Amino acid sequence: METISVNVVRFGDRKYLQMQYRDSVTGRKKTRSTGTANRREAERVAAKWEAVLQAGRYQPPSKVTWDEFRRRYEDEVLASLADTTDKKAASVFNAVEKILNPDRVSQMTADKISYLQSRLRQKGLKESTIKGHMAHLQAALNWAARMQIIVVTPAIEMPKRAKKSKVMKGRPITYEEFERMLQKAPGIVHAHAVDSWTHYLNGMWCSGLRLEESLELWWDRDDQLCVDTTGRRVKLRIPADMEKGNEDRVLPLAPEFEEFLLATPGSARSGRVFKPSAKRIGATLPKAHRVGEIASEIGKAAGVIVARNATKTKFASLHDLRRSFGTRWATKVMPPILQILMRHDSIETTLKYYVDQNADEAADVLWKAVGGNTSGNSSVEPSDTYKKSPPQAEPAKGLNK
Repeated sequence: METISVNVVRFGDRKYLQMQYRDSVTGRKKTRSTGTANRREAERVAAKWEAVLQAGRYQPPSKVTWDEFRRRYEDEVLASLADTTDKKAASVFNAVEKILNPDRVSQMTADKISYLQSRLRQKGLKESTIKGHMAHLQAALNWAARMQIIVVTPAIEMPKRAKKSKVMKGRPITYEEFERMLQKAPGIVHAHAVDSWTHYLNGMWCSGLRLEESLELWWDRDDQLCVDTTGRRVKLRIPADMEKGNEDRVLPLAPEFEEFLLATPGSARSGRVFKPSAKRIGATLPKAHRVGEIASEIGKAAGVIVARNATKTKFASLHDLRRSFGTRWATKVMPPILQILMRHDSIETTLKYYVDQNADEAADVLWKAVGGNTSGNSSVEPSDTYKKSPPQAEPAKGLNK
């Protein structure tokens, strides 16, 4: 067991002797006055302080290795959470190991975590992504402190530029733009894969599914995201293992997606609902990131631009199909219903789909109100109106002048 030693020291012309020890957790020296100039008395005071520290107020640094900590956290915490949380935490731990490569978990100090942030920033990660990484790391280190694996959780400064955006990145695409994507798909995925991609893109257009969800949607597996056709309406079943709340959920589907699913013959309702083929003949179902890349290639071939700045042009992706779904239904249902359709954790996320739409609709109402007359109150041309002084309001009757 590591011990702590308090020594008596003299600093310059100070009246009293000082007592001092080095904190092996932070590496810094801790100093106090003994309250006396007599060395023998000062040594007695120092001995008392040392005894107090050894009795429990001081804890030696943890010797638990990083690998042991990670293994325990994955087995004891992440195993009970949703798969998406497990994957995000693994991504954070991998980044820590690649950049910092700590031997012990106690080496995760505030300055090293700050350095980790700077390196992630150099790699091009967005501030919001870095903030998410730090949140997962902080949760893990908080758990380590509760389990007494480390003495205290190191301070983690969250990125201050990671502001929540109220406006969507990209934009929802129009049906005409979506049709252009369908027309360009054969030139990207080749003949053998056209039918599977046409089916997939149409399904993404009318479902609002996320990319990962779409590739894990099954007809006949209760342990996965599953289509339920047993009731009066087709529903979406989400098992507890795939939900953050760890509860089974049954959610409604948009009517257009229900019709899309029911168009599949009963004999074909087995296995995965969507099976977009790889470009190469005979290849297995492509991974999620590759499916997203192919869809973006189709959006680029169709010339559907959803965002542009001085350095980058963004073409339509699968997430823009989800945006389009959300925007279409935002004109038909209230936010709580749209939140269910989009499967958002927070209503604030859902409300983003109303921002641009409400601005356009409000502008339409304003233009309709003035009937094309931008002065808003007469048929006089604006240039003439602004030359006149505004009329003075008469005082209301019954009020003191």
